[in-house]
Amino acid sequence: MSVERATELTVSAAGLVRRFGGVTALDGLGFEARRGELLGLVGPDGAGKTTAIRILAGLVAPDAGEVRVLGEDPLRGGIRERLGLMPQQYSLYRDLSVGENLRFFARLYVLPRAVFHERAERLLAITRLARFVDRRADALSGGMYKKLALACALLHEPEVLLLDEPTNGVDPVSRRDLWELLHEFVHGGMTVLVSTPYMDEAERCSRVALVHHGKVLLEGEPRALISRFEDEVYEVRGGDRDRLDSMLAEHPAVRAASPAGARLRVVVSRGGGAELGRAVTALGAALAPATPDFEDLFLSRIRVAA
Repeated sequence: MSVERATELTVSAAGLVRRFGGVTALDGLGFEARRGELLGLVGPDGAGKTTAIRILAGLVAPDAGEVRVLGEDPLRGGIRERLGLMPQQYSLYRDLSVGENLRFFARLYVLPRAVFHERAERLLAITRLARFVDRRADALSGGMYKKLALACALLHEPEVLLLDEPTNGVDPVSRRDLWELLHEFVHGGMTVLVSTPYMDEAERCSRVALVHHGKVLLEGEPRALISRFEDEVYEVRGGDRDRLDSMLAEHPAVRAASPAGARLRVVVSRGGGAELGRAVTALGAALAPATPDFEDLFLSRIRVAA
């Protein structure tokens, strides 16, 4: 793949606004993705990720802003054959078998028989569904169903692939397999845009856009974003949880606090660790430094944006 092709801008969104009645789903959302890049829209439920995916797919019109996919307005329909979509909701015919679903999508895209057989065989192999070609979709496990949906979305070999929370409800092994597949396609030059509520999946992306309340709080390469994180992160061990929760909620240096198993994970403004350590010790607990992750970064940015 040439350098020019590898850096080609394939997806762009600027100032996207979308309202549903009195609810503002998108409030000036903007991001970009290039060929051979995996961009993650990372944020909690209700952040606006699904609405953004549907606008990129040409299924919903924005109230304001501009979006381009492969240089075109997706609402005009000219890029449908170059675009793949895997929605969050069940989108396959559940009473059809794995093979029948693939054949149905092949007919939708008017694939020649020889082309269909070659692509279906390859997709069944890489998704490990070849043994289940005669199994009905409604008899598949959650992970197997998602792999079949991915295979159907890839059958026409799109240049841009949109995935809306593809690992939601999927077991850990299938979740890992799905991400490995996505990286294979990206390595081949495909642009993949995936939405996810799982902060740990951010590190699997080429770049991420952290989304909250319809806005991008932060965008960039995962390691770079973490390396520039200025707050301090600690774990609180021991002590009475209720008393600690009350103290942390009122402490001026604490940006965010969340449970981490039997411990508490705390994001603290730079320089505030010593003071917090004394407060924690007074309540019979101990404060230990921790390595920042994307959840820490996200929670801190929410506090700053509030």
